[in-house]
Amino acid sequence: MKLLKDILYKVSVNAVFGDTNTEVTQIAFDSRTIKNGAVFVAQKGVSVDGHLYIDKAISLGATSIICEVLPEEMQHGITFIQVEDSNTTLAIIASNFYNNPSSKLKLIGVTGTNGKTTVASLLYKLLKKSGYKTGLLSTVQILVDTTVFKATHTTPDSVTINNYLHQMVLLGVDYCFMEVSSHGIHQKRTEGLEFAGGIFTNLSHDHLDYHNSFASYRDVKKTFFDSLPKKAFALTNLDDKNGTVMLQNTKARKRTYALKTLADYKAKIIEKSFSGTLLSINGIEVWTKLIGNFNAYNLAA
Repeated sequence: MKLLKDILYKVSVNAVFGDTNTEVTQIAFDSRTIKNGAVFVAQKGVSVDGHLYIDKAISLGATSIICEVLPEEMQHGITFIQVEDSNTTLAIIASNFYNNPSSKLKLIGVTGTNGKTTVASLLYKLLKKSGYKTGLLSTVQILVDTTVFKATHTTPDSVTINNYLHQMVLLGVDYCFMEVSSHGIHQKRTEGLEFAGGIFTNLSHDHLDYHNSFASYRDVKKTFFDSLPKKAFALTNLDDKNGTVMLQNTKARKRTYALKTLADYKAKIIEKSFSGTLLSINGIEVWTKLIGNFNAYNLAA
């Protein structure tokens, strides 16, 4: 069982009212899922403000509240913690609650407009066939070694991510490949995760209804690479004009791939037909049933 003070490690706290030596049974951001002894994190969402559900969360058994704005009246016996950013805090405490599972396996994030699912799935299958225990967090499905779960978001909420990573660690998973969406990055769902590497596929003018401008969309993607540690790798598509942008401020080891441009991993289509594609990647020939230039890029990644 975790104590509240333990899961607050690395959280930027503005104020604390109450006891932080209390046990935490659950981390929740949806008041409908509250259990006794839960920490409820009030988030300001796009359409719903979690601060409006603080009283409901307490009535259902929450013993601690994390919020950006303190209520006018704070109930006796309930611990209130004020933070700058509830989204970032939720991600950090979720990681702490599950014993920082991302640090106990190699977590590889795949981001870009197209190709995320294919690249993550191909890498999952490749490593699995190579004898490693492998996990997958994708749009299509979530795989914890051989156990399949239905996916609900490209990048799940931070509590769900850490829960699955924790299950992977318990099963001895070596590698996890994870789709990282711009929505997930912007909403801080990947904060607190320790990535061993990041892969950039490409960027097109999608999701502008959410990000308002292409520059904003691109910059959100870039922050993922900016946050990678020195010991991680950053692999980018040099044939996409935004590929070099992703590497501008990263501390990670930089690697590149391309079909048209000179790169660390240079792919060339030797033959293509309705039955498949013959590729050469750095002089090594690869035959695949996948067809299309876009899949040549996915395989190069």
